[in-house]
Amino acid sequence: MKFFIDECISPSLSRHLNEAGLHDAVHPRDRGRLREPDHVVFARAIAEDRIIVTENADDFRSLAAKVDLHPGLIILPSLPRLEAQRLMDLVVAYLEHQGGKRPQDLLVNAVLSITPAGVIHNEPLP
Repeated sequence: MKFFIDECISPSLSRHLNEAGLHDAVHPRDRGRLREPDHVVFARAIAEDRIIVTENADDFRSLAAKVDLHPGLIILPSLPRLEAQRLMDLVVAYLEHQGGKRPQDLLVNAVLSITPAGVIHNEPLP
């Protein structure tokens, strides 16, 4: 799966996702693109067909609601980096075990959120 890790999350999450060679995750720090406005980040993620992983739920939900098609949002709670990695591993496992579709297709025009306890909610957006 292709992910864009928002700058509000540690860049260690993109390294963690890339370690096994199964995912393509990028962080703005790795591309010299820190402090870009959310609408620019969102447009770039759409252009690159990357699922956005963020803690900034309100702003990205609002942006996603304004477009006809987006690759999806994953909303993580604001937690220390090792906890964020653990929750992201749960999200990836959830997506990979839904069956019937490619994991990334489950998030097209959807937002998936996970609680600190690991409870996952996936809903359409818009």
